[in-house]
Amino acid sequence: MKIGFVSLGCSKNLVDSERIMGVLRANGHTLVQDPAKAQAIFINTCGFIESAKEEAIATIFEMAQYKQKGSCEKLIVTGCLAQRYTKALQEEIPEIDAVIAIRDYERIDEILKAVLHDQGCMRFWDSERVLSSRPWSAYLKIAEGCSNHCTYCAIPLIRGDNVSYPLEQLIAEAKQLAGQGVKELVLIAQDTTKYGVDLYGKGMLLTLLEQLEALGLFHWIRVLYMYPDEIDEALIKGMAKLPHVLPYFDIPLQHANDEMLRKMNRRGMIEEVKKTIALIRDVFAHPTIRTTFIVGFPQEESHHFEELLAFMKEMRFDRLGAFPYSKEEDTAAYDMDGQIDEAVKQERLDRLMALQKEISKANMEAHIGEVMEVLVEKRDGLSGAYRGRGYNSAPDGVDGSITFQAKEELEPGCFVKVRITEAGVHDLYGEQC
Repeated sequence: MKIGFVSLGCSKNLVDSERIMGVLRANGHTLVQDPAKAQAIFINTCGFIESAKEEAIATIFEMAQYKQKGSCEKLIVTGCLAQRYTKALQEEIPEIDAVIAIRDYERIDEILKAVLHDQGCMRFWDSERVLSSRPWSAYLKIAEGCSNHCTYCAIPLIRGDNVSYPLEQLIAEAKQLAGQGVKELVLIAQDTTKYGVDLYGKGMLLTLLEQLEALGLFHWIRVLYMYPDEIDEALIKGMAKLPHVLPYFDIPLQHANDEMLRKMNRRGMIEEVKKTIALIRDVFAHPTIRTTFIVGFPQEESHHFEELLAFMKEMRFDRLGAFPYSKEEDTAAYDMDGQIDEAVKQERLDRLMALQKEISKANMEAHIGEVMEVLVEKRDGLSGAYRGRGYNSAPDGVDGSITFQAKEELEPGCFVKVRITEAGVHDLYGEQC
């Protein structure tokens, strides 16, 4: 059967999509990019915040049109929305033939055998992932779920508490990815710094990084989603000893006021965060520090927000994203007193991002004259310039890129040295050395 696949949401969801596609391919199906040519269409949904849920529903209805036209026989919905609203999807969208919740992935082979009448010979955890992004870069999901229970977040409700994958399983998967041509391995989880606590009784992120480094198979190893109070001196100094582990610290902080952090049920007070960032900048010559903030959380007063802006001016983050607070049903903050007006949220978001624009421009200009290693990703057909990423940019589409002129023909997925000559707000420009 010809299968079309739509993957929505975060990189963690993308890994699930790639594994499901691996199951489908192993069971004799053919993956196609054009939904008009698909006999069955899968939609792996996100259900994290309201905008993501709206996108998922819109995509389901869009794909359902192919079934109404007769070109598609089966419509299957998986992922976070399927986990959170299984019954509602089954009852309210009759075009859906199967709703496969995350809890059902363990028996997805049985479900697909019944729905698609396929061979049913491949289980979810045994499948070789079908890499759907650039083949030189892949995510390694090291844990599922989250045990932090932030008051605004529905992830524990959807995916449960943190469950780490065994070291040997991750090393085997990493070897498999390297065999598929992956050169940049990106470790992800809802909280990567919690890795191993549930399995081994202590944090094992550094041990995992050491074992991945010892494989000698990856040019770059990057870690995302590090919880601030779990980043200790041993982890920072240990990472500095691993040549292929990038000095890239993605540390979502969410706020800079201790009172607001307590209301969010976030650990790690701001003075401790400052010490951690200072240590990172002391140990590494040119680290990249990325964070995210939430504006307009319930009971956020003007002075709380001004404190956040002052913190940004002091810390001068290299990469920063921010989001207005989104009410999520069944979370502790949903009915919290002091909900903020949407117009106030937007005004604060605009001010915050305007400040970060100034900070980011100055940070980018500091790279002028630097020689950076760049992972080449594509070439512009008109200008002939190449575009890629340095150590300071993750592959998730949030960070900037490096555009440069080359001395020779370059293949996507190779690494070259580029001297930086110009800087934008998020992007850099240069010439191959």
